[in-house]
Amino acid sequence: MRPTRAARLGTATALVTLFACTPVAAAAAATADSAQAMGRDRVITLIGRLAQQSHFPVNPGGAPAQGDRTVFRSILFDKDGINQVGETDGTCTTTTVDNGGAEECVVTYTLADGQISAQGMVFGNLNPGPPPSFDNAITGGTGEFDRARGQIHADTIGPGTRRFTIDLDR
Repeated sequence: MRPTRAARLGTATALVTLFACTPVAAAAAATADSAQAMGRDRVITLIGRLAQQSHFPVNPGGAPAQGDRTVFRSILFDKDGINQVGETDGTCTTTTVDNGGAEECVVTYTLADGQISAQGMVFGNLNPGPPPSFDNAITGGTGEFDRARGQIHADTIGPGTRRFTIDLDR
């Protein structure tokens, strides 16, 4: 596996996250209602595990290049990593290979009560070592997440595994 692919594995895994699962969603909804009533944001923590990933390099077998694309699917679990609560599907496209690289990523989180869309940059994806942490914007949603806004923070917590902290604006 070339270094780019290893780095993208983390980036794709990083984008894995979000919420739902009937008991988790019900608890989150109750928490969200009381948090909103008190004027606070809704914060949800989930664990994402990479399930599938494909790479489409501009220069097959060559050096990383602008336009390289990664397509992925991840499974989402509750904050304890036990109950499956949804999945993510997305793509990341390399925008630069200079200074550790950067990717623009677009992801859809499919949950029991709707979908959430997110996008943003991931920097340092070509650097050796664990995939970098990142923050991406929540750009919208459907169902319970209609008109969603906020951000998602992702940290690598193990190979192919990320912790996502979803901060939905009130």
